[in-house]
Amino acid sequence: MTQPSEDKRSMKYDMLGVDDQTPEEKIAKYTGEVNWKYLRPHYESGALLWVDPSLTLAQVADALSADDTETVTNWLGNGDLVKIGELHAMQWEESDELFTAVVITPFVLMQQRSEEP
Repeated sequence: MTQPSEDKRSMKYDMLGVDDQTPEEKIAKYTGEVNWKYLRPHYESGALLWVDPSLTLAQVADALSADDTETVTNWLGNGDLVKIGELHAMQWEESDELFTAVVITPFVLMQQRSEEP
């Protein structure tokens, strides 16, 4: 059986969905209001993190995407960034509360929605 001849020409590939947005634009794009039903699967997979109101979601998302281990470790250590526990999950299960969340793969960051106009 003969092998097909190899084409020596360079092939050019483009990835579908290439996103030329800045990190800040991407964070804004993937931030929105959600309910607990949306967040529950992320909690169940261990990927949901609560962000203290003293920080912005964008601040934490930026640190995670930049792999700023020192800053993230400090936030985790002083409670400004917390893995959601069962007690909160049970409370929100019965609530119709809305949250602001942002996806920073593999994490989802959340805050209780601010009441600002």
